[in-house]
Amino acid sequence: MSETITALPSANTGAPGIQQLSMQQALNLALDEVLAENPKSLIFGEDCGRLGGVFRITDGLQAKHGEDRVFDTPLAESGILGMSVGLAMAGFHPIPEVQFDGFAYPAINQIICQIARMNYRSRGTMPMPITLRVPSFGGIRAPEHHGESLEALFAHVPGLKVVSPSNPHDAYHLLKYAATRPDPVIFMEPKSRYWQKGAVDTTSDDDRPTGARVAREGRHLTLVAWGAMVSRCLQVAELAAEDGINVEVLDLRWLKPIDAEALARSVGKTRRAVVVHEAPLTSGLGAEVAQLITQQCFDTLKAPVERVTGFDVPYPSGDLEDEYIPNIDRILFGIQRVLEYRRG
Repeated sequence: MSETITALPSANTGAPGIQQLSMQQALNLALDEVLAENPKSLIFGEDCGRLGGVFRITDGLQAKHGEDRVFDTPLAESGILGMSVGLAMAGFHPIPEVQFDGFAYPAINQIICQIARMNYRSRGTMPMPITLRVPSFGGIRAPEHHGESLEALFAHVPGLKVVSPSNPHDAYHLLKYAATRPDPVIFMEPKSRYWQKGAVDTTSDDDRPTGARVAREGRHLTLVAWGAMVSRCLQVAELAAEDGINVEVLDLRWLKPIDAEALARSVGKTRRAVVVHEAPLTSGLGAEVAQLITQQCFDTLKAPVERVTGFDVPYPSGDLEDEYIPNIDRILFGIQRVLEYRRG
């Protein structure tokens, strides 16, 4: 990918503590504050130092906080995560970046066998306060391995927490919260939404965003999504409203642990659900979400939970991603199937 993002000056809305920021800017601000508040926090990864990262998420942080706090690493993901383990054992709070989601594959051994297990293996004497930032999902027409949807892989591993923001406000608060956890957190950033701008309230009470969020109220059906798919589901909800269908959009945010209570509240009200994600259908996280919904709302569901997902093929390169990623029409058809379902 040749195009990179340069940090833009923020615009204040006039309200105290509220700024209009892109997601890139919101993440940058959160990291800046984490470095200032916690002297044990360290940021590192490929091009994270002087360049500020491919997506400029760490832009200006090395100049402000020093080369010993924000630094570049070799092109070796297993080394980046292995170093994170040692730093965590030494009392630091590493915030490494894997430059693209597909680059996480070479580091899977360190993530699963060390980062996720060390606290359990040491009976709590060696916690792993590591926040692994992973630019995730598709939508930028990048080459192979530059767009993946790995949430089910990470969520399956005991010892890891997984989170994915969908907007600048949540990106700011979720990253700050994740960076204070004693447990390892996989922070999946929807790279196609780095350009999205929105109001970020840095004084919000939502400084412990630990559950799902209702992004749009509705009563006929619940769309459950996370990351970049939340914005698409909101578009779908607007179109459905033109036909008199009132769709609720639930932004899951935390993919592990999943906010089962929020799922039950939303689907218990609408009595129908469609889960949307970019990853392949088979054994995708949507299956876990559907099971939680069915388990808690079985007596009130009017139709089986529908899933609209990627296909059971490797995540394609940019030329084919429009065919792969769930689009508006596919989601609308999913809604139609659920609304038209009749028990035999």
